[in-house]
Amino acid sequence: MSCQSESPSDKPEKERNPGRQLEYTGTVTFLNSNNEEISTVDVAVADTRDTRQTGLMNVYSMPEDKGMIFIFERQENLRFWMANTPISLDIIFVNDAMQIVRIHRNVRPYSTDGVESGEPALYTVEVNAGYTMKHDIQEGMSIAFSRDTL
Repeated sequence: MSCQSESPSDKPEKERNPGRQLEYTGTVTFLNSNNEEISTVDVAVADTRDTRQTGLMNVYSMPEDKGMIFIFERQENLRFWMANTPISLDIIFVNDAMQIVRIHRNVRPYSTDGVESGEPALYTVEVNAGYTMKHDIQEGMSIAFSRDTL
């Protein structure tokens, strides 16, 4: 009888490589048409070119109440893809009036297919796949965003 430990290559990728850890420094609140809070997620903030390009690449898991907000310099039609992103996401495009203009649900991990806003947007919020269905978040609703202060 012998004991053999599991080799590193036998473990799933996310156990061998836990991926990037995020710092959640903001909060996104989803609001219904009566401006009432539906749900809230803590978000990592991507507000520079480098952080926007990196996004959620190499993040293997994210708690249900967490996400990421991308903040752009100007409102325009936006296009995202999931290359190097190992978790399925709901991608929410938001205009400068903080109104949700487009939601793409259950976007496939590692996909190079473009996900487009369809309308000009200034912000993009990414949450775990299924979050928008679970909380009944719809296009036309709004968000509020606040950032932690030091």
